Amino acid sequence: MPLFQRPPQTPDELAACAPLAIGPEKVQDMDEETWLREVYRGESVPQLTIRAVIMGSVLGGLLAFTNLYIGLKTGWALGVAITACILSFALSNLLVKIGVMKTPLTILETNCMASAASSAGYSTGGTMISAISALLLLSVTPENPGGTHLSAMILVPWTVFLAGLGTVLAIPMKRNLINHERLRFPSGTAAAATLQSLYSAGGDAIVKARTLLVSAAVGAIFPLLIDLPLRSVVDPKTGETSKTGLLPADTPIFDMLPARGGETVDGVFTAFKPSDWTITFDNNPVMIAGGMLVGLRVTFWMFVSAVTLAYFVGPAAYEWEWLSAVTGNPLRAATAPYKAWKEIGLWFGAPILVASGLFGFATQWRTILRALSSLGGGGAAAKPGEEARSASGLTAKDVEVPMSWFVVGGLTSGAGVIAVAATAFEVPVHYGVLAVAMTFLLSLVACRATGESDITPVGAMGKLMQLTYGALIPQSTTANLMTAGITASAAGSAADLLNDLKSGYLLGADPRRQFIAQASGIFAGTLATVTGFYLLVPDATALTGVAGAAPQFPAPSAQAWRAVAEVFKTGLANMHPMHQEAIVYGLGLGGALAALEEFVPKARRFLPSATGLGLGFILPFQYPFSMLLGAILAWAWTNRNPSQAESYLVPVSSGVIAGVSIMGVIVAILNNILS
Repeated sequence: MPLFQRPPQTPDELAACAPLAIGPEKVQDMDEETWLREVYRGESVPQLTIRAVIMGSVLGGLLAFTNLYIGLKTGWALGVAITACILSFALSNLLVKIGVMKTPLTILETNCMASAASSAGYSTGGTMISAISALLLLSVTPENPGGTHLSAMILVPWTVFLAGLGTVLAIPMKRNLINHERLRFPSGTAAAATLQSLYSAGGDAIVKARTLLVSAAVGAIFPLLIDLPLRSVVDPKTGETSKTGLLPADTPIFDMLPARGGETVDGVFTAFKPSDWTITFDNNPVMIAGGMLVGLRVTFWMFVSAVTLAYFVGPAAYEWEWLSAVTGNPLRAATAPYKAWKEIGLWFGAPILVASGLFGFATQWRTILRALSSLGGGGAAAKPGEEARSASGLTAKDVEVPMSWFVVGGLTSGAGVIAVAATAFEVPVHYGVLAVAMTFLLSLVACRATGESDITPVGAMGKLMQLTYGALIPQSTTANLMTAGITASAAGSAADLLNDLKSGYLLGADPRRQFIAQASGIFAGTLATVTGFYLLVPDATALTGVAGAAPQFPAPSAQAWRAVAEVFKTGLANMHPMHQEAIVYGLGLGGALAALEEFVPKARRFLPSATGLGLGFILPFQYPFSMLLGAILAWAWTNRNPSQAESYLVPVSSGVIAGVSIMGVIVAILNNILS
């Protein structure tokens, strides 16, 4: 049967593609045989069409900028499937009205479009905001503060092969996790419910799409005002003229408050201001929008640790001088107030995140055992002639992605990953083979965790690989980072595809065609992600900051990965004593919080969030503050008008993030042209 299909051409053909009367919640409880007979419609309803793939790749490419931007800001990645569904629904109806298309996308075309968009917008960016950014940070030296970028000739194949590896790794897991065990995959289930709602009540969907677009337009104003250098400023001390934005990046509105510490220059003591500790108001609304999505518990504890850093840990680190045995020079645990988050906060925050992530992973031993026991595919095999068949006479073997695709795709993408790792990242071939093999096993565990809890523990997976290769190749920070990047990126891609396949399963889609759509989105996503990374991060100063200013992108994931790699390279004995103490306290606190959440689950709502505490230490103060502000706004909105917030909270916040991110990339292009 041909994989690509012809879209409906007439109103009658379109009417035949209407959503099933059976809702996703009922399909969830069906066994595979019932699903094949009553739900599967991959042959009768167009799904994999050229227009669906093109629209998904274009929307996913744009949303890739969003994930790259917000990932470099916060370390988080946002799912793009639901946003792409809303946008494509509105866009396809608009294209019909202006005569570009004869009919709008069918529900299964939109589902296929979402697979391509999700692949382009989500699966390709994980390695940029973690391993690649960490590698750039490690290349910084006093002589080269901007660091050294990897060339596109390395980044492009690396990103393509990693995303491809993750995509094919999902093949042997799909039938067992989705068809037989019927794990919920909450994000995939939500996407299916959204599509069912869109195609059953189109008017409400149009309003949501307009809300998202208006919010994006508002958000897009801020990069134009902040990042486009249109205003000339004269330095009163030097008389030099420089260009800056019409709106400053942040405003020191808290400088009337007291701050800790000060410095003595030429016998004159000058007290520090709150703004010296990055206690300012961020004029970019993107972090407020992010806080609206993250929620109050995490953002509150981010704020608590940010305040703790600025008023207690940071000042103590600035005062603690230590004579380095390596250089013989006195060193402070924090050399300047504005550097406290990355010089001492990092060593508190990263261990909290590592300990809580690894402890949480270890407590999922039942999930690990189930994942490993399911390698055979699960489920009893039907006797010859007794296989359930679809309305068109197809069996499950005719519908599911064949294992031959896994073998060919796995060998191709795995060999590509091993080759790039060996030639560009100093990873011996045998260690590259080991990394790919471990990635398969860890991805299996990560995907099951996603299906059961909607949490893909890519951070914990990456840390496990860093620990493994820190022991195998302790002196190679590059190998340490990039082998961890293999696992984190591939596990994220595999879990993303399984979420999409779950959505398609609930709607009766053909998994082979969804796989093709997912694979096709990799190329658009790679182009957008690599280009966007070079534009947003022209050099390492975008991640480290310059001249006392907070960085535009603090890249907390990269900072944590870099810290772990450096520990294995230099050893704890060569670190500042306060940094060593911070690691011990951070590991203890992170492990204790994770243990309390596991063994006293009823007390979870009263416990500090380990994620929030860890992130608050490794971000400049203005970001946790803005995120807390956004979470408070979302909480107030939800309490005042729950139904309105349920309908419009996500479109408003997602729209602002998309507008700021996409315009931020456009402004970066303009700045490169103007310079």
